[in-house]
Amino acid sequence: MDAFFASVEQHDDPSLRGKPVIVGGIGNRGVVSAASYEARRYGIHSAMPSREARQRCPHGVFLKPRFERYREVSNLVFDAMRSITPLVEGLSLDEAFLDITGSVKLFGGIRATGEALRARVHDATGLNVSIGIAPNKFVAKIASDLEKPAGFVIVPPGELNAFLDPLPVKRLWGLGEKTLPRVVRAGLATFGDLRRARPELLRALFGNQAERFRQLASGIDTRAVQPDREDKSVSAEETFPVDLARLDELEKVLLALADKMSARLRSKSLLARTLTVKIREADFTTHTRSRSFSPPSNDTTLLYREGRELLRGWWQGHPGARIRLLGIGTSQFADAVQNDLFSAGGAQAARPVDQLVDAIRGRFGSTALTRGKLLERQGK
Repeated sequence: MDAFFASVEQHDDPSLRGKPVIVGGIGNRGVVSAASYEARRYGIHSAMPSREARQRCPHGVFLKPRFERYREVSNLVFDAMRSITPLVEGLSLDEAFLDITGSVKLFGGIRATGEALRARVHDATGLNVSIGIAPNKFVAKIASDLEKPAGFVIVPPGELNAFLDPLPVKRLWGLGEKTLPRVVRAGLATFGDLRRARPELLRALFGNQAERFRQLASGIDTRAVQPDREDKSVSAEETFPVDLARLDELEKVLLALADKMSARLRSKSLLARTLTVKIREADFTTHTRSRSFSPPSNDTTLLYREGRELLRGWWQGHPGARIRLLGIGTSQFADAVQNDLFSAGGAQAARPVDQLVDAIRGRFGSTALTRGKLLERQGK
């Protein structure tokens, strides 16, 4: 989708059309979630600090995100996709891979299939989508980005090298901020340069990933579309309007985040084996601390306790640090089953409480119940 969050806002409020709309970035400590194409002309992009965005575009319209609305529109988009093919692999609320191999004859050709998708998304949402069609996921992704907004690029199988060779290497997946300058200094400015480079040069630049990068530059990607792609992580985080510098305050935030995250795990019937705490200091230095445990769990109390120990361990080496963001995340999932859940660490006793809390919040809203330790933080 094109500038998804901002486009939803402009669709819902026609007075915003043609104006630089920035979703997120509310207050001096926030970050931009999305920017309309009018705002992008000022160099504004997602993840930019709100202070910089306001300096670049002081007359821009800054809006608080409405994630429930975005999810509602996203569901319509994915329904339209699945009306074309059941083979849809979602990447985010507004992006997906579709395998249309079995749909081409039905719709009368490759271009006609793409046009049908574009029309169905627009009919359902009033929004534009940019489409890239290619023999594999990597090339299709690049093609979808080239002519935004409302782009439509088809790359036939026999034209992969002709399409990719002129493109700058910065479009290559996996080239980080440190690696990219080294690659360019080595004389590899385009995909074609990298595809034709000497093997020893690629090994010096990429180590054991040399062949992978050469294949991508050559348009080789054998990954299949996975319509039932599993969650790789479930997390929650908060950016503070004012830096926090007390461990007890951070622990209260961590509890609220663990409460939110564990509820998401239970809603997806997932159990986590690994937990990670993310800490970002005032100067944007970011730290992570992780640990794994067995058996896997989605129990709020257990996950909070594990996260609190990680936070306390980090704090011992950084007493008095000023923290602008705190997050907690889980990964390495197993499906929830009825037998032998939460058999260690006292978590079994807490599970009925979590189920009751989930049921009450599901009926009366997410704010229906609050943990007692959080009342002071909420000013109640």
